[in-house]
Amino acid sequence: MAKMAKKKAAARAAFEGKSLLPLDEAVALVKANATAKFDETVEIAMNLGVDPRHADQMVRGVVRLPNGTGKDVRVAVFARGPKAEEARSAGAEVVGAEDLLESIQGGNLDFDRVIATPDMMPLVGRLGKILGPRNLMPNPKVGTVTMDVKSAVEAAKGGEVQFKAEKAGVVHAGVGKISFEPEKLAQNIRAFVEAVSRAKPSGAKGTYLKKVSISSTMGPGVSLDLASATQAQG
Repeated sequence: MAKMAKKKAAARAAFEGKSLLPLDEAVALVKANATAKFDETVEIAMNLGVDPRHADQMVRGVVRLPNGTGKDVRVAVFARGPKAEEARSAGAEVVGAEDLLESIQGGNLDFDRVIATPDMMPLVGRLGKILGPRNLMPNPKVGTVTMDVKSAVEAAKGGEVQFKAEKAGVVHAGVGKISFEPEKLAQNIRAFVEAVSRAKPSGAKGTYLKKVSISSTMGPGVSLDLASATQAQG
């Protein structure tokens, strides 16, 4: 316990007084101070100048990270007949209809993404109070309500990340693993920031991108110089 406390104290000291770092420096700092025994996730948090309580200021979308997330994504699909078979063939771990509904109502949420064919939405809608707060509710705007089940499952497993602004106007997501090469993490972070930038809603007023920070699962966070996070590096 004391050893872990020393590691955390050392990490905090390494971050002290540092902010608005160029992306490459921030990635190097986070990687150097990730001391957990597991492959920590690199997480991004973006503070946006929006109030998601207003419909014209909601920010949501999806982005395919160029280097994937490094995470084994478990997918659940609501479908029947040939579309159910298509989902299984594409690699979905859980496929069903009424049986899947009952399983989820019973507390089984052992998946990271839910996909549904349009005809299944009246059924899935009954799970709004369970899936909604976990950002798992299928939505046509992010491609999870679709007849192209195969592509949706493959995208989910291939590094696609959904994002949605929380009540305070913060968007956060995992953008890779500490074991990734620095260049690959930087590429993923830029891709994510660019996607959120493109998702700027019509009702957003004033400064849209207020602050962008990255951290590891167990480590401190550091804010990024916005220009370095939004411009491709040659």
